Formats: sequence, structure tokens, C-alpha cells
Amino acid sequence: MKIYDISQELFSCVVFPGDPAPVRQTLSSMEEGALYNLTALSLCAHNGTHIDAPYHFIKDGKTVDEVPVSKTVGWAYVAQEEGMLSAKDAHRILADAKKAHPEAAKRILVGGKVIVTEEAARVFAEANIDLLGNESQTIGPEDAPMQVHLILLSREVVLLEGIRLSGVLTGAYLLSAAPISLAGSDGAPCRAILISLE
Repeated sequence: MKIYDISQELFSCVVFPGDPAPVRQTLSSMEEGALYNLTALSLCAHNGTHIDAPYHFIKDGKTVDEVPVSKTVGWAYVAQEEGMLSAKDAHRILADAKKAHPEAAKRILVGGKVIVTEEAARVFAEANIDLLGNESQTIGPEDAPMQVHLILLSREVVLLEGIRLSGVLTGAYLLSAAPISLAGSDGAPCRAILISLE
């Protein structure tokens, strides 16, 4: 068994333009004579490696705490791609995922410098996948991500953004990417890992 940590470290993470960066405040320090160390955090729900819930773009969509954990934990398929992901690419990835493991096509993780197009998003949405992940801080074009989000989140496809798949080969893995349970939130950070059983 091999475990891959595919998460970003929070305080050094890439931050989506316009979002506040995470801040750490030391409330108590043993180095300064206190009995214990204590830290306070301030962050955006979409900092670092995180989950987008439907509520992020859907007014009455499910919030993070309403999304079934089963969507973010289970078999997943890693595909390494480059450039604009087309509908044809999405169909191929889904077919490859099904060949790799019967359950892997439910959760698709795309590595590399990839932009998920609206056409590819529709293919994934119509396939009723549970989760789509990528290395960018947003699914779709960074300058206009809304439509791709709407296509996927309206079908309750959970988005796992800001993962790191360098060194992870194409194939099926067990994924654990459960978000922090934040009641009423549109997103939440998570510690995403992949497990290879080979």
C-alpha cells in the first residue's frame, strides 16, 4: 500500500485571485513562557486544497455539511492531461476509469495544466459522477469559471480544487477528501490523500 498526500500546505498555498490568504495567529507560545501552544486561524473556505459544495454557485444548493461524505471518499481515477479538456477527452477519461476499476469513474481527478471546458463539464455531469478534481484553484477558465461550475454543481458534482498530482501515475486509487464539516458553508478545506493498493 502506498499513500499519496495530494494536498497543499495551507499557509504556503496558491490563493485564487481576490480571495483572502490564510493567516495564522499565535495566541499562546511555550517559547515565550506559556504552558502550551495555541493557534488561531483566519482563512477563506476556498484556500488551498478544498471542496466546492453546490451552494457555492447554486442559491438553494447543498452546503458542505449537507454533501454526503461518500461523494468525497471512495474509488477515484487519476488522469494526467494538458491544455483544454474537450468532450472527447472527458469520454475517454470516463471509459479508461471504468476499465481501471468498476467504481473509479465516480470520482475523476485530472492532473496537469488543464482547463475543463463547458463541453467536458457536460459530459461529466451527464455521467452522474460524484466528484471532479483538478490542480487549479478553480474548475474551468480562471477568468470565467462560473458556467463550468454551474454545469457541474447543478448536478451535485462535488468539486475538489487545488490538488497536487505530480508523481501520481494514471490509474485507480482510493480517495479520501472529506471536507471539514462547516454548517451552511459553500466550501471547505480538506486533507486529500490517495491510496494505491498495488
